[in-house]
This record gives sequence, structure tokens and C-alpha cells, in this order.
Amino acid sequence: MTETAPAPKSPLPRKRAALFDMDRTLIRRETVSLYVRYQREIGEASLLDLVKTLYWVAQYTLGLLDAERVVDRILQSLRGTSEAALTARCNAWFASHVEQHISDEGRQAVRRHQEAGDVCAIVTAATSYTTWPLAHRLNIPHVVATVLEVDPAGHFTGRPVRPLCYGEGKVERARALAEAHGFRLEEATFYSDSISDLPLLSLVAEPVAVNPDPRLRRIAQRRGWPIVRW
Repeated sequence: MTETAPAPKSPLPRKRAALFDMDRTLIRRETVSLYVRYQREIGEASLLDLVKTLYWVAQYTLGLLDAERVVDRILQSLRGTSEAALTARCNAWFASHVEQHISDEGRQAVRRHQEAGDVCAIVTAATSYTTWPLAHRLNIPHVVATVLEVDPAGHFTGRPVRPLCYGEGKVERARALAEAHGFRLEEATFYSDSISDLPLLSLVAEPVAVNPDPRLRRIAQRRGWPIVRW
């Protein structure tokens, strides 16, 4: 009796991923100004603080923001604050000021990728403290964000852990997620509104410009990337 060699096993399909920016993408507004408005309401920020924030947001939209300098300046105000206190504050802020601005189209896009079995993650320049409440609302299991240094007692030192999740730093942090969860950035989808995300948008297989700023819109049109309004 002749034995037949077993048929070779088909390779398992490679995981794919869907990465989502937060501000002006999954959230229709930029969250930093919403946070400063919340701080004003609870007596922790002045009108001048809000004006400065809106100026930085305008620079960010135009792709002119010196992110390293601005982050260093902002984080000094957190020095000595407990991580637990900021987490509780961000949860309260999200419920009162942000949740109403979650994009319905963004929810639907996340759901489509989840149903397709894709690894879903929010990849944002914001901190994890302002991002996790959104991730929990949308059942997104992974957050890639700017990391803040915390001392052994659980208080912020006023310094970020570099690289910031911004520009090329966002690529570096997203690649660490890809390596940890078995997908390739070069085969992923990334949704973003900002020219600052051009390094990651240029790397992935499916870049999608969502509510793009003027510079990103021009590049997306030139390169034939999808442009959507959420």
C-alpha cells in the first residue's frame, strides 16, 4: 500500500491592522482646546491659556508647530500631579466635553475593521490619559500615544518619554505595536487629518485622509489617496 504524503498546510493569513488618529478624525474636534475649556470651567486655566492653546492648534493645522518645545512647556504644569488624579480628571472631562464629538462615520469605520478581524489601534500625538476613554467607548484594545514620565511615587516629572508620538516618532511607536502584535505597518490602513502624520501615511498600504488640513489635502489629491469627510 502506497502512503500519500500529507498535503502541505496553508500558511496562516497575516494579520492586518487599522490605525486611527484621534483629533479631527475619530473626534470631530481637537481635544486639547476642549481640555483647556474644561480647565477654565473648574478654575485651573485662564483665558490667556485658552488663547495660547488655540494659537498652538492653528500652528499644528498649518504644520508649523514646534511640538518638542510646546510639549515641554505644557508638561511643566503637570509636574508633581499624581497619575491617578489626571486619569480621573480625563475620564470626567471626556464624558462631559468630548464624547458628544465622536464621529459617527469613525465609529462605523472602526466597526468594519473589527468585523474584518483587523487589529485596531488609536495612534495619536495626545497622551494615553486623554485617549483611553475614547478607546474604551469604541472597544479599541490598543493605544499608541505620547508617554509621560512618572516617578516611583506615581507623580509626573514634567518630562515626556521620547520619542513623542508625533511625526517620525509616531512611526517608531506604531512599529513597536506592529512587532508586538504580528502585523506590518506596510500592510496597514491609517486614517488621519494632519500633515504631521505624513511619515506614517506614506508608509502604510492604505492611507486615508480624513477631514484633511489644507497641506494634507493637496498631497492626498496628488497621490490619489482617498479623502473622506467624517
